[in-house]
Amino acid sequence: MKFLIQRVTRAQVDIDGETVGHIDGKGFLVLIGVGEGDTKEIADRLVKKMLALRIFADENGKTNLSIKDVGGSLLLVSQFTLYADCRKGNRPTFNNAGNPTLANELYEYIIAECRKEIPVVETGRFGADMQVSLVNDGPFTIILD
Repeated sequence: MKFLIQRVTRAQVDIDGETVGHIDGKGFLVLIGVGEGDTKEIADRLVKKMLALRIFADENGKTNLSIKDVGGSLLLVSQFTLYADCRKGNRPTFNNAGNPTLANELYEYIIAECRKEIPVVETGRFGADMQVSLVNDGPFTIILD
């Protein structure tokens, strides 16, 4: 499982011109890739780590605050292309990505677990062709896997 976490001040997901997910203010846009063999236990570990990351500035400008500390929001987007393998040739393969049934189940599980901890959790739509826009704050981007 891979989480690509971007600290943002704004992010949104559009599908066919319609906004389906949107956050404003401090938050994370999280691109989520599910691989073969991933489990709820792995998801739990990554969610716990993500929510505890201290990457927001405190009153002294030090990155000491978590998303919970700042009352931040989440925008969670499924992205199997995080499992692209580009080692051979010029066309990526996605053999290590989880099958769509497993990936959707774990994506929905991650959403539910985050909603237990964070008041505002927005999402993309699994399997859809999405346009994602964001204002990366910093920029600050972290990969958890």
